[in-house]
Amino acid sequence: MDKQICRRETVDCSTLPTHLHPILKQIYASRGVKSESELLQTADQMHKPGELLGLDQACALLFTAIKQNKRIIVVGDFDADGATSSALMMQGLSLLGSDNHDFIVPNRFEYGYGLTPEISEIAVQQGAEVIVTVDNGISCIKGVAKAKELGCIVVVTDHHLPGEHLPDADAIVNPNQRGCSFPSKALAGVGVAFYLMAALRQTMRQQEWFTSKGITEPNMAQLLDLVALGTVADVVSLDKNNRILVTQGIKRIRAGATRPGIQALIEIAGKNQQKLVASDFGFGLGPRLNAAGRLDDMGLGIQCLLETDLYKARLMAAELDSLNKTRREIEHGMQVEAEQVLNSLNFNQANLPSSIALYQSDWHQGVIGIVAGRLKEKFHRPTIVFADGSNGEIKGSARSISGLHIRDLLEHIDSQYPGLILKFGGHAMAAGLSIKVEDFQQFQRLFEQYANKWLSAEMLDNKILSDGELSTDAFTLEFAQLLRESGPWGQSFAEPVFDNHFKIIQQRIVGEKHLKLMVQIDDLAIDAIAFNVDTSIWPNHKCETVHLAYKLDINEFRGKQTVQLLVDHIVAG
Repeated sequence: MDKQICRRETVDCSTLPTHLHPILKQIYASRGVKSESELLQTADQMHKPGELLGLDQACALLFTAIKQNKRIIVVGDFDADGATSSALMMQGLSLLGSDNHDFIVPNRFEYGYGLTPEISEIAVQQGAEVIVTVDNGISCIKGVAKAKELGCIVVVTDHHLPGEHLPDADAIVNPNQRGCSFPSKALAGVGVAFYLMAALRQTMRQQEWFTSKGITEPNMAQLLDLVALGTVADVVSLDKNNRILVTQGIKRIRAGATRPGIQALIEIAGKNQQKLVASDFGFGLGPRLNAAGRLDDMGLGIQCLLETDLYKARLMAAELDSLNKTRREIEHGMQVEAEQVLNSLNFNQANLPSSIALYQSDWHQGVIGIVAGRLKEKFHRPTIVFADGSNGEIKGSARSISGLHIRDLLEHIDSQYPGLILKFGGHAMAAGLSIKVEDFQQFQRLFEQYANKWLSAEMLDNKILSDGELSTDAFTLEFAQLLRESGPWGQSFAEPVFDNHFKIIQQRIVGEKHLKLMVQIDDLAIDAIAFNVDTSIWPNHKCETVHLAYKLDINEFRGKQTVQLLVDHIVAG
């Protein structure tokens, strides 16, 4: 669908400090920042753990388990948030004196998501006396019940939205559960796990555990590299609290105070550790970590994050990189097939329904979420892509557009047609669900019906929001560096995008489908690159001028830094 470049409205930024660059002041104000205090990113500005409902019970249960040397099994999820949460919980428990704990991550192809009854049984077979979920559990009512039936204590830590009924766990820590006054509802699963470990250390300190055992009280800040990676990779909103967590984690990584696994992932992704930014997690490290859970077993990703030997971590990172290349090949094939299906339905810019729901029996279950995201980006429609599950079920992965809360929509369909959706869960922008294969067409029809009701014409307009045009004196390394350091940028705190009209000096395709440009504004020539362009349109040597929506970036080649435009959208003429 054609995108429109629309400029943000100018807003009042007078309450922000005068020492800020005027462009940056307007950028911050347009993202809802009203005071200098909202920009402070020191650790003491974080919300306090005590505001999390259920934290005291969880700490008491885990402290008792450690004192009594009970077997603790961490049950994680098979995405980057789940992997970082699992690794954080594993290391955190070790730092606090436990030497009797391990983790399980369900293989998505055998067991599906979260603490299922089968996973509870496996945990007990591995000696579990206490089960701690990370990045899952709030919807695992049957799995928690089975664990309790088998005699386990269950602590649920999660951030997903709860359903009408909660599991009968011994403690639940989730900022989104009813009655929880924790101000930041946007914590990722790894953020919740971090708060639990920090609070548990406080409980142990008060009980003089470290003194009595002769253990050096650990600095939990060493876990923040995991928190930063998982938070950005899970695409949760970067509210003030999450920006602090990410900033503190990035500072540690840049200073070299990170684990070998993250260092190895940075290397294999071709990123600069000393100049790492939040987007490197989302586009470099996160996909490689996710590839293990999508195609194989996330245990590899967690082991990489826990590995203390850099050589071994590099071998694991190389294996993750190989899986990611395979994932890209599978994804590309599925996306082509999906677009062919849409074309056969005469699905084009002149004939756009309000939603997309597709199913093909031979699609790969581990990649459907990425394909849904690609289709959502291309057509600007909420999208669900289904693949075969087991026992006559198909599993869908949903991605939404701004303004449509996809989990709420699924919950509404479920309330109106009980039994149609076998299970579901997720966030505003992403969700997962299972239905019977014979119910796909009915679900497809209902998804379109309710999406059409819930979406306005304005929401369906595919807009790129620009922070305005830049004058030639802003195309400098100094200003580009200022923007880079003024984040972290991410979900709900968008990286600045600008737009200008340029004259084309040079244009050519590099790397099969990326458009490399040299453009000119006034007397200034600037490099630009647009990734994954339509090669049937570009390069266009009849085109002399372009309107670009872009991010101001720094390109480093052979030790030389130059300003570069990362093009989000290109319009000829």
